[in-house]
Amino acid sequence: MLPAAAPNKRTIYCPGCVWCPCRNISVKPGGLKPKTVPPRYLGQPSPFTHPHLIKHGEVTPGLSQTEFELRRHRLASLIEAQADRLGPSASSSTHVVIVLSHPTRYMTNDIPYPFHQNQDFLYLSGFLEPDSALVLYGKGRPDQAILFVPRRDPGRELWDGPRSGKDGAAALTGIERVHSTEELGVVLKSLKGTMLWYDSSQPAHPRLHQTHVSPVLDAGSMPRSLRPLIHSLRAIKSSAEVALMQEAGHITAQAFRRTMALSQGDVDEAVLFAKFDFENRIHGGNFLAYPPVVAGGNRANTLHYINNNQLIKDGEMVLLDGGCEYFGYVSDITRTWPVNGKFSPAQAELYEAVLEVQRSCLSLCSPGVSLDHIYSTMLALLGRQLRQLGIVKASTSDADVLKAARRYCPHHVGHYLGMDVHDTPELSRSQPLQPGMAITIEPGLYIGEDNDQAPKRFRGLGVRIEDDVVIRDKGGPLILSCDAPKTVADVERACAQR
Repeated sequence: MLPAAAPNKRTIYCPGCVWCPCRNISVKPGGLKPKTVPPRYLGQPSPFTHPHLIKHGEVTPGLSQTEFELRRHRLASLIEAQADRLGPSASSSTHVVIVLSHPTRYMTNDIPYPFHQNQDFLYLSGFLEPDSALVLYGKGRPDQAILFVPRRDPGRELWDGPRSGKDGAAALTGIERVHSTEELGVVLKSLKGTMLWYDSSQPAHPRLHQTHVSPVLDAGSMPRSLRPLIHSLRAIKSSAEVALMQEAGHITAQAFRRTMALSQGDVDEAVLFAKFDFENRIHGGNFLAYPPVVAGGNRANTLHYINNNQLIKDGEMVLLDGGCEYFGYVSDITRTWPVNGKFSPAQAELYEAVLEVQRSCLSLCSPGVSLDHIYSTMLALLGRQLRQLGIVKASTSDADVLKAARRYCPHHVGHYLGMDVHDTPELSRSQPLQPGMAITIEPGLYIGEDNDQAPKRFRGLGVRIEDDVVIRDKGGPLILSCDAPKTVADVERACAQR
């Protein structure tokens, strides 16, 4: 696995400069030659049209032009370092990096799905329109940027809404060289890159790939994969990214609190789904980050249950796994609670067992520890709880207890989190955690109603407790979801707020 980027610590290098520790890069915030954003609607929020969301100098809410430029410089540094390792011919090559946006996708005929940008493209450019591309190039170090955007078209804009155009994109992103998308192929050929960095196996935009990128690939050598490098950068969050994730976590935590307050026996899963969605959106979430699990009773033992259309009976628990997206960054939280507001003795017993394990796992979230190590610890702790609960016999061997723990919790302890729910999948969970990484911690115990090996009082119960965490150098982990009720007393108190 490629080494991850150095922890994203911002150190003052000279007055007004931001320093990047990975390759001694300094970017002066005033050095971008800011252009005036056109006084019209663009293809995304701008300081002119959305002053309540975005400040001057920001590309997307909370993220400045300087931050995006720094990301591109960091990627150029990783490529430069990798080329140095490949030898003199590679280090003196002209590197060309290609990142495509997503296209608009259609659910049927001319009805589009809501557009969601390719996160790698968004991470490097901040540009939110489909049918776009970013190219980085340079000899030895690809630190020159060209953005390709859809041409202004009054006919299409009448139907689909405004486009930023070349002037709007340049002013908003701070990228000075901007072309229309149809020029992508011509510009790529003119750059005469001897080393291409591009993910060709699953192109983000099949049409742009076929029309503009394929001819370049056919004429040259095999491209090198870009995704592992970008993901190593995305894994380490800046303070601005953490602030956005904190807000996403806060919004979703409050949505949990208000959804618990709506619970009552009997209640429809669809009602809780609607309430949770509404509370996320009305308090600032752009939309839900993924289809939530709203699983009542025994359905909590189906890990990815998303039908959310059954009645939850008085006396049953509901497991809700959901989160929102907030200007490009997501939350992913799970809570389990009794819909009538009071845990039964068996429910409380199982819930407290999972909660104790979850707290122990949270205490391990520190630099140098890997997710795989936390997972191994989780299994050992769950095994101990299974013994104490009488779900496995006290005489069971340690090896068989571990097997039982895997059976009763068949998923990992967590995953990376950020712009995507299962973020940066190129990163191994065996690598040591670094300050700035965001992860989830989500142990669970799932006991099906037809499990005749378990004590009868636990059958049909499923509990998962999930929090979002940022790794810090000191002071312990930052729990982004800390406002979501979690202890038995806090959950019952939230349910009583009707």
